[in-house]
Amino acid sequence: MREFVDGIVTSLVDNDVGRLIEDLIMQGGVDPAFVRWEPYDGVGRAVRNGLNFTERGFGVRGAVGISDRGHSAASSMRAEDIDWDHLFGKLGVRCFQTGGIFAGLSETTPDVIETAMASAKRHGTIISYDLNYRQSLWKAIGGPAKAQEVNRRLAAYVDVMLGNEEDFTASLGLHTPGTDECLSVLPIEGFKAMMSAATLVFPNIEVIATTLRVVHSANRNDWGAIAWSAASGFAEATARPELEILDRVGGGDSFAVGLIYGLLEDKQLSVALEYGAAHGALAMTTPGDTSTARLPEVEGLIRGNGARAQR
Repeated sequence: MREFVDGIVTSLVDNDVGRLIEDLIMQGGVDPAFVRWEPYDGVGRAVRNGLNFTERGFGVRGAVGISDRGHSAASSMRAEDIDWDHLFGKLGVRCFQTGGIFAGLSETTPDVIETAMASAKRHGTIISYDLNYRQSLWKAIGGPAKAQEVNRRLAAYVDVMLGNEEDFTASLGLHTPGTDECLSVLPIEGFKAMMSAATLVFPNIEVIATTLRVVHSANRNDWGAIAWSAASGFAEATARPELEILDRVGGGDSFAVGLIYGLLEDKQLSVALEYGAAHGALAMTTPGDTSTARLPEVEGLIRGNGARAQR
């Protein structure tokens, strides 16, 4: 009898937790129908959700990130787990966004990405790739050499290539003239030269964009961005010197989201770049890596709205 009751209680708890998780997912704008669920063994021996711990830092103490992603559900994915042709062909997904963090999770994830990219190409879906180099993810599976091998292979499919001031060197082996080891100087002309070199190596790329961050302290950074497109040439975002930062995590991802939004809305590259830079700046004013900024707030910052209280 006790085992029967325990089973009912466990079932109820699991169902309640499942509904709560789905509610949270929907609040983030994601349809749970597209989530692939894996059975949980109770302790995470075979499958679990990956975690990322970040100490924000303050002043001269820089932020520190620690990845805890081993045995995660994402790292165990295989190319055949998803019906990519259904997503890109039948459902008409407009943009496929992935990047170097997922590529570095395991030996199988680069194959997942390549299969998805090949399907996206067949159906005319825009492929966006954020290089996002993380040394800790690659050191056990081949280090920087492996990261460059994988990322250069995947770059052959990419339409929109994204990164920060160090990603292009670490992930693709493309060096930026005029930068130093500490990235205390980020010359615009050097980044233009690097982007020009990238288009020669990967002529398939239609848009390249990079954030520009000079770190004066953990909570005071110069923030900007530069981009290139085959149609428009180079563009520079509004520079935000000594931007005050609460939590830098998520700035790059939010930059990518803002830029892609602008491109999907058929805005000029210079305008799309402003959306990216403004959204990234706003994301770093709140804790965590999920932006809470709404479109009017992003557009207000682009117009030059200040930080006066709104009542």
